[in-house]
Amino acid sequence: MNTPLADLQALADEFTAVRHDIHRHPELGYQEFRTSDLVASCLEQWGYQVTRGLGGTGVVGQLRRGSSDKTLGLRADMDALPIQEATGLAHASSHAGVMHACGHDGHTAMLLAAAKHLAAKGRFKGTLNLIFQPAEEGLGGAKRMMDDGLFTQFPCDAVFAMHNMPGHPQGQLLLRDGPTMASSDSILITLQGVGGHGAVPQRAVDPVVAGATIVLGLQSIVARNIDPLQMAVITVGAFIAGSAHNVIPECATLKLSVRALDREVRETLLRRIHELVTAQAQSLGVTARIECVSSYPVLVNTVAETDFARRVAVELVGASHVVPQTQPLTGSEDFAFFLEQVPGSYLLIGNGDGASAGHGACMVHNSGYDFNDANLPIGAAYWALLTERFLAD
Repeated sequence: MNTPLADLQALADEFTAVRHDIHRHPELGYQEFRTSDLVASCLEQWGYQVTRGLGGTGVVGQLRRGSSDKTLGLRADMDALPIQEATGLAHASSHAGVMHACGHDGHTAMLLAAAKHLAAKGRFKGTLNLIFQPAEEGLGGAKRMMDDGLFTQFPCDAVFAMHNMPGHPQGQLLLRDGPTMASSDSILITLQGVGGHGAVPQRAVDPVVAGATIVLGLQSIVARNIDPLQMAVITVGAFIAGSAHNVIPECATLKLSVRALDREVRETLLRRIHELVTAQAQSLGVTARIECVSSYPVLVNTVAETDFARRVAVELVGASHVVPQTQPLTGSEDFAFFLEQVPGSYLLIGNGDGASAGHGACMVHNSGYDFNDANLPIGAAYWALLTERFLAD
């Protein structure tokens, strides 16, 4: 069968320029005003019905063909990270302290390229919803779009997303059904004691000692409460207390990152953290306040949709360039919220490996990273082919 890859290769220079333009003008979550303007303008020019404002700066472009009531959603993320770019590239960020260090500029450009091709040459019957999402980087833009009525206004029989992955050969497609990315819970623990002079500790209630015992105790949860065959992580990323060597502070703060690849494991981790912190604090005479600052669920790809996505991948690039059941990732992704409501799949595209890959092999969230432009036609062709196969005539 013919695939759209040749047509998308012909658009490579055009959308490389689009990608570089977005990269030069990165915007943080919920501030993607210029990017969403660009996306909306392109979609309107190509004949899509455009809706703006979902999730604040989100954009949805809808294209209907024929009489079929089948619907498909494709999602790209648009936000950048608060990182100072150090690539030295000609298209490097022009905004101090902000850069596209995760490749969302490439994800947006890939979906735009597919959008242009499908508007001009797409052979399908049904409704295509292109979802350009804000604030993926820890701010829950997916959930906010849903709270604003995304799937009520734009019902989808299935929804798909793609992310680049450094360390894998450029253009390789990696898929997985079942739990694919970890849940993420950010927990803030505040320990309230009684401050005092460091030379008179009996007149104080020391939250630092309580915090230290809690840090050590937390490690026993994974070691002794979780099945060794299950993935679980509790990381204490910050322990903040005091400012002088001879003063016992009144309070201490712990900041935790908690991750799991199983919903029951996640529930166990959160329950045991609460129990252990409360008990340890009480045993040492301090009070503990435990707050969950942000939470992402486990990203679970549905079997049927992932099997379909695999077939499309093999058709496009051949079985030798497809990893049909890749390893799960301990990172998190708010596309998981979409998959709690709509069946679908989240796949990866290799961004490059080895020294010859240059910035493309640099890990995401690094000041030296850059999206691999060679992936633009491949990713766009994948979206175009998936649309035509899912909304088959």
